[in-house]
Amino acid sequence: MSINSIGQDSAIYGEYKTPSSSEDKSKLSNDDFMTLLLVELQNQDPTSPMDSDKILTQTSELATLESTDKTNNALENLATSLSASNNFSSISAIGKTADLGSDAITFAQDEGKSAFELYFPSDVTSGNVEVLDNNGNVIKTLDIQTGESGVYTYEWDGKDMSGKVVDDGIYYVTASYKNEAGEDLSTRVGTYPIESVKFENGSAYFKVGSGYVAMEDVAEVF
Repeated sequence: MSINSIGQDSAIYGEYKTPSSSEDKSKLSNDDFMTLLLVELQNQDPTSPMDSDKILTQTSELATLESTDKTNNALENLATSLSASNNFSSISAIGKTADLGSDAITFAQDEGKSAFELYFPSDVTSGNVEVLDNNGNVIKTLDIQTGESGVYTYEWDGKDMSGKVVDDGIYYVTASYKNEAGEDLSTRVGTYPIESVKFENGSAYFKVGSGYVAMEDVAEVF
């Protein structure tokens, strides 16, 4: 996701009546079309009656008009049903996981850091977060945040293992960790639980992490 601010003094202007809105007569309805046809038949010259082919043509036009109206109504009803169905489908996604289709983050030297979020489906007892370049090489390892399952925010200062600031560009983030049972698990940027759904201008947006993404930007829900 009124009150008129201009008043009128009846003593000065007298009683004012709002003119009734005129009907749009630029288009003929089915009833108008039939009325015209009947009037035409009633007032035809008895010595030169209307040709039967002409009558058939006009009744055919009437049938076409009526069929078009029905088709338009059916399409409107279908659009409404599809919209309601899409809304229901998006609401049913709450509690599932959204995959945004990419584990990429961006870094710019003039900003000095890159912030990102990681979702851990299980409790974290140990592990590490890795920043990789386009060739899959690990250029930086970050300390993992231990704790309960959930979404955690990280910041990377843009430096590699040697402390050198990397070039501006796109990088990738993955995490390997262990849960309380000692199982080896992994996660990456781009997968988050769907917490809620909001609708704006007919479009659905999923609450993932600390923000919202459009439903069409989600690659997969599981």
